[in-house]
Amino acid sequence: MQETSLIAPNERRLVFLVLSTALLIASCTRANAPTKDLKAEIDEAAGTLIEQPLLHSTSIGVVYRGEEIIVHRGNMETGKPGPPTDATLYEIGSLSKTLAGSLMARAVLERKLSLDDDVRKYLSEAYPNLQYEGEPVRIRHLLSHTSGLPNMLPERANTVLADFTDHRTPARLNAIYANYGKADFLKDLHEVEIPRAPGKKYSYSSSGTELTAHILETVYKTDYESLLRDFLRDSAGMADIGISLSDAEASRLAVGYHSDNAAPTTPMPQLPWGASGNVKTTVPEMMKYLKFQLAGGPVVTQSHRTLVEFDSEFSIGYFWNIVSGDRLKGVYYAHHGGVPRSQCYIYIVPKYDLGIFVITNQSGDHTASAMEAAIDTIVERVAAREAALAKQ
Repeated sequence: MQETSLIAPNERRLVFLVLSTALLIASCTRANAPTKDLKAEIDEAAGTLIEQPLLHSTSIGVVYRGEEIIVHRGNMETGKPGPPTDATLYEIGSLSKTLAGSLMARAVLERKLSLDDDVRKYLSEAYPNLQYEGEPVRIRHLLSHTSGLPNMLPERANTVLADFTDHRTPARLNAIYANYGKADFLKDLHEVEIPRAPGKKYSYSSSGTELTAHILETVYKTDYESLLRDFLRDSAGMADIGISLSDAEASRLAVGYHSDNAAPTTPMPQLPWGASGNVKTTVPEMMKYLKFQLAGGPVVTQSHRTLVEFDSEFSIGYFWNIVSGDRLKGVYYAHHGGVPRSQCYIYIVPKYDLGIFVITNQSGDHTASAMEAAIDTIVERVAAREAALAKQ
């Protein structure tokens, strides 16, 4: 199974797959000046992407040295003409976590809390279980996926997600989360067993991101979605983004397909806070987010700070995967997003002042690797331009 970020715990394998592919591409990057403009090359990469089995359509947004490029290819529904547009609302899955990371970075800078705070400081009940041999789960552990918390709460969701491509998975998830709210999450949190000392081992945890949202609500004394909307509006100029949708917004939500099921499937069910995988937005809004990330202000700089270095090539920031040692990309920041009917990637590549957002409305075994190939093609084309300019 090709693992995805919300629906399976091991993002690290995806990161190193991208790294390995990029190293191979770097050895054959063209040194000659490109013959096509960059938008045409991105459009070509998008066309190649949707030629892959099961992929219906894609949208790609690129910011390169201040230039914005958006392309949409394919049809949203099989057999029905109708490509995605700039107005299409997409489910961005676990890319939502990077937004939560930005909010937490702001909270740290504003001294609302500390990375080393015991998470129980922000819980209204006693949780003696949120520690291992006296070492508590701290905020930094939530952000770096080293807390030891399970991927999802309730725990039975992890059993369903273990066989993600089963056609019954979306309906089973819907049933689990139909009446599962914040109080239910906090009740189930009492039953969690931390299996090892926090801070050491990477173990992907969407429940850790949901707890992050609860902590943010506690320190700011307002609901998480309002915090998110206000912050993104003020810091990045993003308005068409949110967790819950009005009826008018829901009509713009992208149709999506799960695995090899020919029938469209339902949206990702609402999680208690939605911080780990429920954000919806458009490609133009994601372009603003790319520019916000590339601008590198205080919040972004803090969120890109390494919290845990696992080895010389892979680190974690505020939910960001940080990859080093890539000859083509240099040091870059990336995250994958996946729900049962959509997958996406975001890449921030400071070496080229480059940001890339790619999304499809299909989620299956090979969706992530197909998107990775498209991203590598785009980076290759950008690298060729940079090499040609350096020779002038």
